[in-house]
Amino acid sequence: MYTITIDNIYQLLMKHNLLITPKKDNNDIDQVPFDGLSYNSKELPGNCLFFCKGINFKKEWLIDVLDAGVTTYLTEVSYGFSENEILVRDIREAMALIAQAFYQNPQDKLIKIGITGTKGKTSAAYFIHALLKDAFGPKIALFSSEETTTDGQTYQASVLTTPEALVLYKQMAQAVDAGVSHLVMEVSSQAYKTKRVFGITFEVGVFLNISPDHISPIEHPTFEDYFACKQQLLLNSQQVVLNNQSDRFDELAALCQEHEIPAVTYGSQTADYPVIHGPELREFRLVAKEDFLQLNGDYHLSMFGDFNHGNAAAALIATALVDTSKDALKHSLLQTTIPGRMNFFELKNGAYAFVDFAHNYLSLSALGTFAQDLRPEGRVILVTGSAGGKALSRRKDMGQAISETYDVVVLTEDDPDFEDPASIADEIQSHITNPEVEVLRELDRSKAISLALSLATPSDIVIVAGKGTEAGMKVKGQSIDYLGDVYYTQHWIDNQKT
Repeated sequence: MYTITIDNIYQLLMKHNLLITPKKDNNDIDQVPFDGLSYNSKELPGNCLFFCKGINFKKEWLIDVLDAGVTTYLTEVSYGFSENEILVRDIREAMALIAQAFYQNPQDKLIKIGITGTKGKTSAAYFIHALLKDAFGPKIALFSSEETTTDGQTYQASVLTTPEALVLYKQMAQAVDAGVSHLVMEVSSQAYKTKRVFGITFEVGVFLNISPDHISPIEHPTFEDYFACKQQLLLNSQQVVLNNQSDRFDELAALCQEHEIPAVTYGSQTADYPVIHGPELREFRLVAKEDFLQLNGDYHLSMFGDFNHGNAAAALIATALVDTSKDALKHSLLQTTIPGRMNFFELKNGAYAFVDFAHNYLSLSALGTFAQDLRPEGRVILVTGSAGGKALSRRKDMGQAISETYDVVVLTEDDPDFEDPASIADEIQSHITNPEVEVLRELDRSKAISLALSLATPSDIVIVAGKGTEAGMKVKGQSIDYLGDVYYTQHWIDNQKT
């Protein structure tokens, strides 16, 4: 049972200079414990401490929770219920600190590897998770954008790449209670912007790459803001792994040097661990001149794509930095599969298809280039769309990637939410500058997949990008039926004549 008292809360807020309202002396309630924390007016466990979070928070929601029996709430904005109100300078920082204290600082009881980057976070996280499980046993936690496990054995679909603070520390506490030793965690730019990971120091931080993404009025107003948030992982890690082929690498390396953060690099010949692509598309080699982590050698993956070689190299280095045995590394990588990442299909006429979660410039460009290299005599056919109401800058970037690396594109829906999917498609198409690209429209996503597959000749490659294994389509605030890109791809293939 986890609890925290009013007295504990006030002491914590005063220590961190977050308290605006003075503490009220009331010995009758100061030691009465709260046994739950919530920011959701529809989820009020037990004697609950409530947080008024978000710029869209409404007073009527607070009235509802007070009517439901909540006695105390924290807020940045005074709502006038003085007997119940604790006014703070930063509600998100207060949430993180109180959640840490409530769950008895579980972040300090786990060895944590955090991964950030515009592309490849999930792949790297799954590689690291597999390596650690083979080395230390099944009880390794994983918080990824696709799946969450707090015990290494039972998995559930994730809601956010990095959960809100109250959820994050609850999950960490569950991991500690389950006897977990290590946590592998994707860390989004929003996690730092909204202080979900405030106060966490990672034993290892992995920085994969950076390119413009998540630029919109409700996420990051500029690329520099996005980049600054990403850099926070480095500043909050004891040691880091860096891709020396990433954009802005010099700035990242200088940041580590300035703050005396040990860094191990991978990538080009000038890296600590150069990555050499093998003759087979699923093979690579590490060839360090000074193999201080004892990682040199040949490695094989279950997935296609040179870009996965870098993700796997980052994973090998990160796990080595937390004293992982080297004996099972090669076997672990070969056995690792990642839901919705480079899922491969062969059509009955010999054409290839790949289903992937790719949704920004870096990932679409990498996939297109991979497909060109794999079958240079054929066309690369893409099915894609963009989500509504967020990451608005992606649409221009997607148009650029399509112009550079694809022959045919079928524009379709991808969680349009409250936007018109036709308007989103218009915006992507307006940024396709290559007149040689054939642009088609089919806003029903399952039909768009069928259309693209039907166009493929034996030498072509079809890439279905965006939703991967994700079921459901977000439309006007609701999730409507959609069985997933993998399902519709396989279903079309199964129903074709030889």
